[in-house]
Amino acid sequence: MALIKVHTVEEEMKRNSELKKSDLQALRDWCKKQPHLPEVSDYELILFLHSNYYRLEPTKTTIDAFFTVKTHVPEFFTNRDPLGSRGLREISKVVCYIPFPGTTPDGFKVILAKLHDYEPSHYVFVDGVKLFCMIMELWIYTSGVSSGHIIVVDMEGLAFGHVARLSPMILKKYFYYLQEALPVRLKAFHFVNTVPFMDLILNMIKPFMKKELLDMIFLHTNVESLSKKIPIDLLTNDLGGKIGSEKDLWAAELQKLEEHRAWFQEDETRRVNESLRPGKAKNVTDIFGVEGSFKKLDID
Repeated sequence: MALIKVHTVEEEMKRNSELKKSDLQALRDWCKKQPHLPEVSDYELILFLHSNYYRLEPTKTTIDAFFTVKTHVPEFFTNRDPLGSRGLREISKVVCYIPFPGTTPDGFKVILAKLHDYEPSHYVFVDGVKLFCMIMELWIYTSGVSSGHIIVVDMEGLAFGHVARLSPMILKKYFYYLQEALPVRLKAFHFVNTVPFMDLILNMIKPFMKKELLDMIFLHTNVESLSKKIPIDLLTNDLGGKIGSEKDLWAAELQKLEEHRAWFQEDETRRVNESLRPGKAKNVTDIFGVEGSFKKLDID
C-alpha cells in the first residue's frame, strides 16, 4: 500500500524485544491459507501482533475481524475520499479528532474528540464515526506501535439534541470495530466537561462495551479533574495545555488526510472475499444481529 511508514520491520525488531521473526513467519503462513483475506503487509502484521500482546491466536482473530468489518460496514469504510466526499467535508466542520503529538508518562498516545459546531441538526452520527475511523487508522499506520491509546471526549457544547441523533446499530458497529478489529491497546476513555444527561449516554453505549472497556471509563466535570490523569501540558491550548490550538491542530490533521487520499482510495479495495472464506461465509447479520431488533430509544 502507498503509505508513509515510520519504522521498518527491522527497526521494529530493534525497538521491541517481544517481536519475533518466528511469529511473523507463522502469521505470514496463516495468511496464505486464508484465501478470503486481502494481502496483509509485514508492517500490518506487527501492528496486529503488538495490539494483541504478541499472542498469535488472538492476532489472527483481530486480522480477520479488521478486514471483515470493513467489508460488511460500508457506511464507515466506503467513500473515504477526504476531498471527494461531501459528507466528510461537512462533518469535518462539525467535529474534530486530534491525535496529540506527545505521550503520557506511561507512554500512551492520546486522541481528542469534540464538537466544533454545537448545532445538533448539523451532526451526522455515521459520518462522524467514518471520519474518526479514518483519523485513527492513519494515526496508527503512520506512527507505529504504541504501548497504549487513550481517547478523550470533550463534551463541551453537547446538547440533548445530539443524543437523539445517535443510532444503536451504528454504536454497536463502532464499538465492535474499536474493540475487536482496530489494532490498538486501548487504555482509557476519558469524558471531560460531562453533561447532566451523562447517565443516558452511558446507558446507550454500555450494552456494546466489554467489561474491560467499561472499566476504562473515567468521567470528569472539568479539565482540572482530567489533568490528574493526563498531564496538562499534553493537552491543547483550549484545554489549558501547550500543544497548540484545536483549530490549527485540526487543520493540520485534515491536511494530512488529504495528503493520504490515494491511500484511503486504495484501502477500499482491500476487503474480504466471502465466497473464498474457508467454511461458512459471513454476512452482516452474523456479526451484528438483525438491524431492526433494537427497541426504539426512549429519550422523551
